[in-house]
Amino acid sequence: MEVSSPTGSSSSGIKRQRFQVNLEGSSQIHRDVDPSSTDIICESTLGCEARETVIYDEDGKQKQVVSSNNILGSIAYYGLQNDASASTSRSSEVYLQDCNYYNDDEENNCNKDENVYDEEEDYNYDEDEGYEFYLEEDDKIDYGFKLAAQFDDLDLPPGVEATVPWLDNSAPKSSSNSKQETDIKFNSFKQFNIVQDFSDHHFAKTYSSVMAKDWMKKIQKEWKLLEKNLPDTILVRVYEDRMDLLRAVIVGPAGTPYHDGLFFFDAQFPPKFPQEPPVLHYHSHGLCLNPNLYKDGKVCLSLLNTWYGKGCERWNPSESTMLQVLVSIQALILNEKPFFNEPGFELTANTAEGHVKSLAYNEEIFLLSCRTMLYSLRGPPKHFAEFVAGHFCNKGHTILAACRAYMSGAPVGSVIWEQAQDVDRSDERLSISFRSSLKQLFEELLMEFSVKGADCDEFLNQKVKAGAAAALSLQ
Repeated sequence: MEVSSPTGSSSSGIKRQRFQVNLEGSSQIHRDVDPSSTDIICESTLGCEARETVIYDEDGKQKQVVSSNNILGSIAYYGLQNDASASTSRSSEVYLQDCNYYNDDEENNCNKDENVYDEEEDYNYDEDEGYEFYLEEDDKIDYGFKLAAQFDDLDLPPGVEATVPWLDNSAPKSSSNSKQETDIKFNSFKQFNIVQDFSDHHFAKTYSSVMAKDWMKKIQKEWKLLEKNLPDTILVRVYEDRMDLLRAVIVGPAGTPYHDGLFFFDAQFPPKFPQEPPVLHYHSHGLCLNPNLYKDGKVCLSLLNTWYGKGCERWNPSESTMLQVLVSIQALILNEKPFFNEPGFELTANTAEGHVKSLAYNEEIFLLSCRTMLYSLRGPPKHFAEFVAGHFCNKGHTILAACRAYMSGAPVGSVIWEQAQDVDRSDERLSISFRSSLKQLFEELLMEFSVKGADCDEFLNQKVKAGAAAALSLQ
């Protein structure tokens, strides 16, 4: 980022404060400004490593250079004079107030001759100089606070604050322990719990007021069974005021294209339960990532009587349970080769053609799974926000490592936990479209995981090096 003061040195008739921002970043000082002006230089838009204030005398000779590693835009030291003697008596810190101002005549001349800005516009763009922004002096609001305010609602992880330097002095550090707090909430998150608010449940408006005592006893029995026997990768919430409702999240199994993803299901126990199976709705976000999970949320499973089956495959009122339904979804639907879940495709399971199509299908499914991760991160269902944040904070590095391995040719689903570097790439058949789509999703996931506090340093450093190499190649 490069910030330069305007030409002109008059401090009377102050009306507007002007500065330039080159979005591409620069390490060169502009010398085409008035000798009394101030140039502020920093290495990038992400974090200022250093900057200089260059002060000139009336003859245009350099008189003093003041360096600073502090923050651009913090409030302090108002009213810097252009006089060199005034500059030597104050701190070396440089602020936006250090810039010169236009008086009324200079502003009019600027409008006539240079067309730099108009009264109705807040900024102007020039291909060589970048964007020029203008702040009303009458607002009396420090620009640093404006920038910091944009980050007030972000839960920045440790280390990210350093790349947003104006946060240090403009606001108290509130996110230094965010990862630790996220881990505490995640580790204390109960697998089974009874909650109140069911307003976002898919079946919230579908309600039967008739609840027989026998029905309620059956539901309570289901609750106890779930509370005692849920596997670690399935979590459930039920509702005190709506015993007919249930919400579950299933973690995608390792070794499948669904690994480390979160898949949410809303369920409703019908009035005739257990004579009739529960009704399920999958939070699809309009994505079809399995032949048994439709875009409209329908779940096709013989145990739910939504698909054909024989004997024990179908719902049995005396034996079948909600726990059995959830485990079946995880094992039978979210499997390592979902392509063969499609009716008739199982006949090609042991053929070369079937193998190739299955691998291609897994690529498509993983892309949709990544999109589902983004949906969950940006809008987690009620009562699961802390779990979603903690899960991706802990699994973010694994997911990104898997993405990198897949972009390098590893078959989707072959990455098991942290063993991405040991994956066999002998069967490389990566499609160009898959690589391109995954690269874009990788960038989005990297940003989201970083905000949640995941260990992304390895990938962020690679991104910085790649950017630096690209910049050098253009020189």
